Amino acid sequence: MKKNLQPLSLDGVNTYSLKKRKSLVSIKDFARPVSAETSFKKFLDSLPPILAAKDFKEAVGRIKEARLNGKPVVLAMGAHPIKVGLNPLIIKLMEKGILRAVAMNGAGIIHDFEVAFAGKTSEDVSAKIAQGAFGMAEETGRMINEAISEGWRKGWGIGRSVGEMILRQKFPHRQMSITAAGFRLGIPVTVHVAVGTDIIHMHPSACGEAIGGASHLDFRLFAAVVSQLQGGVYLNLGSAVILPEVFLKALTLVRNLGYQVKNFTTMNMDIIPHYRPLTNVVRRPTLEGGKGFHITGHHEIMFPLLAAAILEEPSHRRAR
Repeated sequence: MKKNLQPLSLDGVNTYSLKKRKSLVSIKDFARPVSAETSFKKFLDSLPPILAAKDFKEAVGRIKEARLNGKPVVLAMGAHPIKVGLNPLIIKLMEKGILRAVAMNGAGIIHDFEVAFAGKTSEDVSAKIAQGAFGMAEETGRMINEAISEGWRKGWGIGRSVGEMILRQKFPHRQMSITAAGFRLGIPVTVHVAVGTDIIHMHPSACGEAIGGASHLDFRLFAAVVSQLQGGVYLNLGSAVILPEVFLKALTLVRNLGYQVKNFTTMNMDIIPHYRPLTNVVRRPTLEGGKGFHITGHHEIMFPLLAAAILEEPSHRRAR
């Protein structure tokens, strides 16, 4: 390096006209204000076709297209969507024939059960764990475990077993149960358990054979759903580990068995981006075709927006 370096002169810099430059953003793409009396469709149309807003609208269009073409739209979810009050929206989408299958982790049936049984859920863990009382609600452990064991003897998976029990025993808030809606509507609701992660596994009524066997049966049922996903949509809502891993294995299984599942849409919705959903839902599964989307945001805001956008579709247009 030379000594006594001097600052470069800018006199010879080449420039060009801004008017001739290609730009990535134009005012024609800007958001448009809407009036207080506007419809949701007009609000959606007012969003700028840029970044996440563009992806959101394209994903909505793909969900509607899948429905109109009779292709499945599948929801995989963690337990948090239940804890933030999304059951009525999920059930509405099931009743409208938009969601053709739902998959959840083991915590999902706990909150689904408690909502249906008591109209409330989500205990204060910090207040209970010091005394060893966390997760020890008697009805939650006993009744769910009994339903799983009874269903397993019938050859049922966990989702069907819990949903049937909620309906049969006429829980006071059964209309808010996703598993009960699945049983009532004949829609597969599968439950994918990691043994030891759920409070019901600590109860004396827990049967490892029934839990493991019924969850494996649900995995095989879920794989059957995935085998029909060509042209459909797979939506992961708030599951950071379990469901992305289960989905990747199910997709590998059905491809190994010769099913053509290569051209479909995936969409991940979560509060923050996580490695497994981005890798095992958005990217890897669509390498052979289709497209993956990721939308960051709070479940209690983003999923109601998604549901409203889907349900905005005119009622006379039905799935074939």
